[in-house]
Amino acid sequence: MLLPALADLRAGNGDWVVFIRSAATTIAFATLILLATNGANCRFSARLGFLLTVCLWITGCVLGAMPLYFSHLPLSLAAAIFEGVSGITTTGATVLTGLDRLPRGILLWRSLLCWIGGIGFIALALLLLPSLRVGGIQLFNMESSDRAEKVLPRVNQIANGIIIAYLGLTLLCMLSYFAVGMTMFDAVNHAMTTIATAGFSTHDASLGYFSKTPSVLVIATIFMLLASLPFILYVKLVLPERSRRLADPQVVVFLSIVLVASFALAIWLRFHFGFSFHRAFLDAIFHFVSVITTTGYAAEDYLLWGPFAIGLFFIASFIGGCAGSTSGGIKINRLIILWRFTRVAMMRLLSPNTVVKVRYGGTDISGDLAQTVLLFMSLYMASLVIGAVLLSFTGLDFVSAFTGALTALSNVGPGFGDRIGPDGNFSTVGDAALWILSGLMFAGRLEIVTVIILFTPAFWRK
Repeated sequence: MLLPALADLRAGNGDWVVFIRSAATTIAFATLILLATNGANCRFSARLGFLLTVCLWITGCVLGAMPLYFSHLPLSLAAAIFEGVSGITTTGATVLTGLDRLPRGILLWRSLLCWIGGIGFIALALLLLPSLRVGGIQLFNMESSDRAEKVLPRVNQIANGIIIAYLGLTLLCMLSYFAVGMTMFDAVNHAMTTIATAGFSTHDASLGYFSKTPSVLVIATIFMLLASLPFILYVKLVLPERSRRLADPQVVVFLSIVLVASFALAIWLRFHFGFSFHRAFLDAIFHFVSVITTTGYAAEDYLLWGPFAIGLFFIASFIGGCAGSTSGGIKINRLIILWRFTRVAMMRLLSPNTVVKVRYGGTDISGDLAQTVLLFMSLYMASLVIGAVLLSFTGLDFVSAFTGALTALSNVGPGFGDRIGPDGNFSTVGDAALWILSGLMFAGRLEIVTVIILFTPAFWRK
């Protein structure tokens, strides 16, 4: 909070006082927690892990919304919480308009929220969720009982490696943006939101503001792809003895989907809208990558590209990136596991006595992991339907309600339709809908199961 305070103070904007007060409040809150837990000897359990995770992220969302709510911006509490949740969950949906005229402190704070949320989710997905049997990232075997299977011998070494990779990608992205003509302020902000696959921009037109510089779209596409790959792979890259374990089926499947879908979309644009193939492929791969990685950048309104394009983007909103990355969605590894279990089930219908092992990257998939994936898929679809119904009760049309619930749950950002599509935002949505969307973004970022389990009576029983 002190960084945007300095930015506002330098620009002569009075909101620097708000950031200072918010920082003081956060420090006081953290100090009270430190004093209250000093010397405590608490045994970690799955129940504590679920509760701690949810409480930690709720606290982050509320503290993140504090400077926005008390700033000069005319935001209701629901709108400020929505913006804070959208940032910390790296969703990228916004209720703010006139971004080109907003104070630099507010713009920097939004980007910082995304960047902090991105590294926070990677740490959550790789270090905590496996111990809670949530997320499916157990396939990396980092917390298995066999220490020889660990990427690094200690959890803090894994965390340090991930942080170095995250900082390195952010720095490279920032320098690349700056090298092709962005101002340093724009480069810093867009680098943070690109690596976090969040999509917040400093301009209302998003990356369309830089439409005269196609290299900006190329850089954004490359770094969105890099950020949507498992960050543990970057740690493995510096370990030669682990190079044989670099191959991950979800990476191959993910990149194949991106290339095939982008090529098909480019052909569609070439023959239906007369684009040159070079321009068609750049527009197609940039926007498809933006959606499938749940970043949410836009250079133009891709919903005007016709039904084929809309169908592709709709499917991509479900898919998401790889597990262990900053992207949201269902995740590629879950879809692979679901497909392989479906195929085995079909084989057993034909030959009931056949014994077939389901494997993923050379590892046998346990029944527990399969149940976790099926549980997530069931809760995902149920949350989507319930969220869409609740949003429709607030007065939203069907397209806005359904796609708003979908893009919030998958942490994509913009939805479909005139109101919340890539050419609009959520400023025209009522407070009731903003609360619902905030809940969906929060649940989607924490892999749904982590949140839903707190509402079961069994969780609170001894």
